[in-house]
Amino acid sequence: MLKAVILIGGPQKGTRFRPLSFEVPKPLFPVAGVPMLQHHIEACAKVPNMKEILLIGFYQPNEELNRFLFNAQQEFKISIRYLQEYSALGTGGGIYHFRDQIVSGSPEAFFVLNADVCSAFPLTEMLSFQKEHGEPNSFVILGTTSNRKQSMNYGCIVENEETNEVLHYVEKPSTFVSDIINCGIYLFNPDIFQHIGAVFQKNQQDMLLEEPTNGWHRAEAIRLEQDIFTALAGQGKLYVYKTLSFWSQIKSAGSAIYASRLYLNQYHTTHPERLASNKEGGPKISGNVYIHPTANIDPTATLGPNVSIGTGVTIGAGVRVRESIILHGATLQDHCCVLNSIVGWDSTIGKWARVEGTPSDPNPNDPYAKIDSETLFRDGKLTPSITILGCNVTIPSEVIILNSIVLPHKDLNRGFKNQIIL
Repeated sequence: MLKAVILIGGPQKGTRFRPLSFEVPKPLFPVAGVPMLQHHIEACAKVPNMKEILLIGFYQPNEELNRFLFNAQQEFKISIRYLQEYSALGTGGGIYHFRDQIVSGSPEAFFVLNADVCSAFPLTEMLSFQKEHGEPNSFVILGTTSNRKQSMNYGCIVENEETNEVLHYVEKPSTFVSDIINCGIYLFNPDIFQHIGAVFQKNQQDMLLEEPTNGWHRAEAIRLEQDIFTALAGQGKLYVYKTLSFWSQIKSAGSAIYASRLYLNQYHTTHPERLASNKEGGPKISGNVYIHPTANIDPTATLGPNVSIGTGVTIGAGVRVRESIILHGATLQDHCCVLNSIVGWDSTIGKWARVEGTPSDPNPNDPYAKIDSETLFRDGKLTPSITILGCNVTIPSEVIILNSIVLPHKDLNRGFKNQIIL
């Protein structure tokens, strides 16, 4: 039997996702109409013989997380549990801390997935690959090809081209190492805990020798990438399965729109029922659009491509929405125009207003380009990015909001460009 572990992080993580992570934990932010995590859970539930999915993170258990887990268990008919770390233990520390829960019922193998990636999740392919490569107890990293320049922002994998063994692993190198990058999706078996255990023991020894510092340097905080993979590389234990299907990180709010596009595109094969189509008396749809059944949309509106509309959204006459996410309860009044933006929960955009951002998409001419997780500021100026309205923001009629981030509960009285409105 198999299990899956999804690492969901905690409130101190995902800060680049603000102001959207103020309202909902980042892993529950809707991407292509469903919470980010649901894509992971759906992929895991499809794997034959999958018995349990464990979420590990350091969020306080909250109403939203509990409701999400309850609904997901009903829908996918599989046990899903949340295990809360007492503090951030890193990608290896978390699974080591809960190793008893992971190995209980003795699974042959288990997947570990990072919550902030979007992917086609080729999990069954990783399983077959693992059976064909290396000894029965080898570990598999999912890899993908990036371009040379961007590869240095990720974990880089040097492989043996015949056997796909990982010979060398470097996390975010300062010079070019390899264009195969780590996708943050792994297939392990319980043997991994011996390797993490060895690092844990070594950390404990080191701590005894060191002066007691300010305490965060816990022996339990272990990073899979730097502490485990770097050491395992070249020992015949670690292999890389390269995927050709889509993959992206979801670090900033801008990358959520790109991830939404990738998932909406995948819906043609996995969930055609989630894609809206042009119907008599309905809005004009161009490209891939997700509309929640409870949304109320005027037939003269035009939506798409790459738009997702949340629960209870109201869209007036002549509205144009493109490359955007409209979150639940928002109101778009007549003839407003929303491009490359995320409109927060319960926000209102006035008549004839224009809310526009600059897409942060990867270079379309480079098949291996990834999304750049841009810093908020560059050379002392705000980097042009998608426009984000936090929850409950009101935009007046006939103004332009361009490349701006508006924090929650703001009532704007004029237009803004390239600003963070605090």
